[in-house]
Amino acid sequence: MAKEGWRVRVAVRRPNEAMHVKPYGTPGQVEPVLCNIRDDASVAAAMQGADAVVNCVGILNAHGKNTFDSVQADGAGRVACLAQEQGIGQLVHISALGADAEGASDYARTKALGEESVRSYFPNAVILRPSVIFGTEDEFFNRFAGMASLSPVLPIAKGKTLFQPVYVDDVARAAVKGILGEAAPGIYELGGPEVKSFAALMRDMCDIILRRRLVLSMPGFAAWLVAFSFDMLQAASFQLIENKVLSRDQLKNLGIDNVVSADAKGFADLGITPELMEPILESYLWKFRPSGQYDEMTASARNLKGEA
Repeated sequence: MAKEGWRVRVAVRRPNEAMHVKPYGTPGQVEPVLCNIRDDASVAAAMQGADAVVNCVGILNAHGKNTFDSVQADGAGRVACLAQEQGIGQLVHISALGADAEGASDYARTKALGEESVRSYFPNAVILRPSVIFGTEDEFFNRFAGMASLSPVLPIAKGKTLFQPVYVDDVARAAVKGILGEAAPGIYELGGPEVKSFAALMRDMCDIILRRRLVLSMPGFAAWLVAFSFDMLQAASFQLIENKVLSRDQLKNLGIDNVVSADAKGFADLGITPELMEPILESYLWKFRPSGQYDEMTASARNLKGEA
C-alpha cells in the first residue's frame, strides 16, 4: 500500500517493537500505532479517519486473556463493527483455510465465527483464507528448520495431512486488491501452486538446508501426550510459560487437510499467479545450513575444481 501512495498505520500492541515497519515507505508514510483488538477505544482510535482497514490479527495458541474467542471471534467482529460505524469504505479480513463453525478445534471454530461477525457488520468485506503462509519471517519453515539444525530426528504430528503453502507477498497482493476495490466482496481461498503432505514439506525443507534428517511422524497417542504435557506446563506456570511447541487444539487442527476447495474463489479470480515455494525458501532458509551462506560458495568451488 505504501507503493500505491497510501499512508499506512500498523496497529500493534507494542509499537516500540514494530519500528522496523517504518522504512517500508517514505519518512512518515508507515507508522506503528498502539492498539489492542480486545479494546473498543484503541481499535476505534487506530482506524480513525482511515479509508480502508485490513485485519490480520490471529493466534495459534490461546494464552492469558488472548483466547481464541476474544481475538478471532469477538475481535474480528469489533473491527468490522467499528469500521462500519466510522463509514470506512473497504475492509479486508484475513481468516484461514479450514475455518469451520462446527470444527473440532477452537482455532477453526473461532475463525468461522469471526467471518460471520465481519459479514454481519460489513457485508461488502473481502475475506481471505490462506493456507499456511511462508516467507522470510514465517513461523512454519523457520521453526522446523531451526529444529532440524539441532537434531538428527525431526518429529512432527499428522505427517500425512496435506498443505498448500502460500507466499506472504501473494496474500498481501490479494489484500491490496481488496483495499483498492479490485476484488468482489466475498470469501477467497488462497493456496500456492503445490499441494504436499506435512512430511513431504519437511523433507523438502531438509534438502534445502542441506541436512539429512529423519522426518518422524509421531503416532497419535505420542503426539497427544506431547501436546497435553506442554498445555499443562503453560497452565501450571499460570501462563508465564507459553506453549509454543504443540497444543491439543493445534493437534486437532492438524488432522484436517489444509487445501483450497475445488469450487472456491481464489487467486485466479483476483488475477494473481502464486509463487512457487522452492526459490523463495532458498532465499531465507540458507541460515540453517551447516555453514550458512558459505555452503553455496563451497559447492561452487567444488564444481570449479571438478571442471578443472
